Amino acid sequence: MTPRTKTPPAPPFGRALCAMVTPFTADGALDLDGAQRLADRLVTGGCDGLVLSGTTGESPTTTDAEKSALVRAVREAVGERASIVAGVGTADTRHTVELALAAEKAGADGLLVVAPYYSRPPQDALEAHFLELADASGLPLALYDIPGRTGVRIEPETMLRLAAHPRIVAVKDCAYDLMGTQKVMSRTDLAYYTGCDEYVLALYAVGGAGYISTVANVIPRHFRSVIDAFDAGETGEAAHLQRQTLPLTELMMASGLPGAVTAKALLGALGLPGGPVRSPLRSAGREATDGLLAAYEELTT
Repeated sequence: MTPRTKTPPAPPFGRALCAMVTPFTADGALDLDGAQRLADRLVTGGCDGLVLSGTTGESPTTTDAEKSALVRAVREAVGERASIVAGVGTADTRHTVELALAAEKAGADGLLVVAPYYSRPPQDALEAHFLELADASGLPLALYDIPGRTGVRIEPETMLRLAAHPRIVAVKDCAYDLMGTQKVMSRTDLAYYTGCDEYVLALYAVGGAGYISTVANVIPRHFRSVIDAFDAGETGEAAHLQRQTLPLTELMMASGLPGAVTAKALLGALGLPGGPVRSPLRSAGREATDGLLAAYEELTT
């Protein structure tokens, strides 16, 4: 008997997404020209979606007007070659709705909405928060589950209920709970994107939609090759390519420095748009930057 298989729905925002940094000029102003050049490089390098104003995009320190201007500029640069997902999550439901409507007006294709942080709302309040946003905007939503930063988990049972809303279509998964993730994936059509670069292949292999990667700011083509190899049935090659990224991923994501800091340090060392980070973050020092550059060169040469 031929086994029955379930064909997953097409990923709503593509498979290979980059959590793009927000370039600033040397004096800390928004660098829209740099953002356009970086976005074009990422799309040319294999990204079929860009997430703007996420954590890597330093959303806590950009203004509402800057967030909208960034969406407009990147849309102009990439056209319809890639989807644009705007990070709009805040700790305030009303403010989140305002950002969502502004992103929709600016030309975003979707919204990334992190769980409200610090106040640690209970699950029924979380559910109400996301539903209010989904009802307010016409754009599809990706829920961002990252309890290590927010202090609150979007529990699997809550995800199962939220999946019934037609505009809640995806999850950026940084919960480090593969059991809970697979539970939701097996019972819904939510598209799961890993937000943890070391899990790109692992989640994709069990039916994930793809990834939203910080490290892809500097190696977009390499991460795309991981899932391309898997899709081609070259699972051993996909595993090899994934393991090759680990030294750079560890330095960028697990060295004690935030991903925005390490990504911008390496972009700057490569002569690419990025610029400084905004306070309270501080730019990486020379030793950290040299280490990042050495790991990058080992991977790419």
